[in-house]
Amino acid sequence: MQTTPWTRLLLIAVLAAVGSFGVLRLVEGRGATVLGPPVLSALVVIAIAVAVGAAGWNVRQFTRGKRPGLDPLFAARTVVLATAAGYTGALLSGWYAGHILLVLGDLEFDGRREVAVAAAVALVATVLLAVTGLVVERWCRVPPPEDDERGSPAGSPA
Repeated sequence: MQTTPWTRLLLIAVLAAVGSFGVLRLVEGRGATVLGPPVLSALVVIAIAVAVGAAGWNVRQFTRGKRPGLDPLFAARTVVLATAAGYTGALLSGWYAGHILLVLGDLEFDGRREVAVAAAVALVATVLLAVTGLVVERWCRVPPPEDDERGSPAGSPA
């Protein structure tokens, strides 16, 4: 299994930022007020990043031989969770970046500045989630099988 390239996540974040900026601009043009994200959303994203990191740390210890009794299914689920965290972090980063782009020109107004600050806090949390996903994916890499004494790769058909 290949790890997720960080450039793909960056592209997703940029596309999501452009899309969310367009949608928010359209919604605001129709008279709606765009509110900043609640602080709880950033806290939940940070909690998810910590959980993904903790699971990944357990798998990392297993791959280094320091935790012999780890369930292989747990390790496989951790890789999937890390990949999902990376993509989710990228998408949400774009969403919150779109909020910041929307209010960037109006920071002298208190309400717009509050939206920008709340979105920036959430943006940092989602970038942390994406980076945690990428790091945990790399922690879960299993080294390639070693060659046996006959010179053929282990596990290959005879």
